[in-house]
Amino acid sequence: MLEVRTLLRSVLTVKKLPVMSSQIAGMKYFPPPKKYENIEYPERLKLKIMEKVPQLPSNIKPPKMQKRLRYMRGPETVHNQLIHKQYGIIATGGGRLRYEHFEIIRLGIIRKMVPNRMFAIWRVDAPWQPVTKKGQGQRMGGGKGAIDHYVTPIKAGRVIVEMGGHCEFAEVKRMLELIVNKLPFAAEVVSQEILDKKYAEEERLNKINLNTWNFEYIIKNNMGGCGKWLSPFDHRWFGKYR
Repeated sequence: MLEVRTLLRSVLTVKKLPVMSSQIAGMKYFPPPKKYENIEYPERLKLKIMEKVPQLPSNIKPPKMQKRLRYMRGPETVHNQLIHKQYGIIATGGGRLRYEHFEIIRLGIIRKMVPNRMFAIWRVDAPWQPVTKKGQGQRMGGGKGAIDHYVTPIKAGRVIVEMGGHCEFAEVKRMLELIVNKLPFAAEVVSQEILDKKYAEEERLNKINLNTWNFEYIIKNNMGGCGKWLSPFDHRWFGKYR
């Protein structure tokens, strides 16, 4: 019993040493701000309102047109690069833009862009291709129906809208992603850096590819008699576009 008491006294009488704490404050290095050089602003900074119906002279009757799906098939060979080398929306599949889609794009950008610091330009034409439709309950025959609305056909790789100015990609990305989700075809938000990396990666893969049995080689040599059942568009674009 005496040993236990002495042990407790020794524990209670132990002096608590103070805990030494030290703070180390260092210098924080931030990257230098981005320099916006050689940026050319267009005359009009905001997107203009597109015409819902093309304006024709009074003595010309609005012409009707067939579907002409070739306007939406295949890759875009002209308007597939960013003019201002900054940001934009590029279609990854074919489709049609109606007047309502133009308004979704215009209002979605104008309401969120910073004035006098950002700009946006159209890279597509106003609706010009007529789409006919017959009234509900009409029988087949009787000629082609009346014009219901106008559309703008889009091919894969076409630049829809382009943005730029004194802004970074993070400021524009979320704004344009909300618009991409509302378009009637597949599209993506890109910057000039993303496009450069994409093209460089495609060239690299083509150089290091050791497999000669690609889709183009199979089609050109009619292996397995594939030329009988393949589409004419597969012979033209080798399975990349429909």
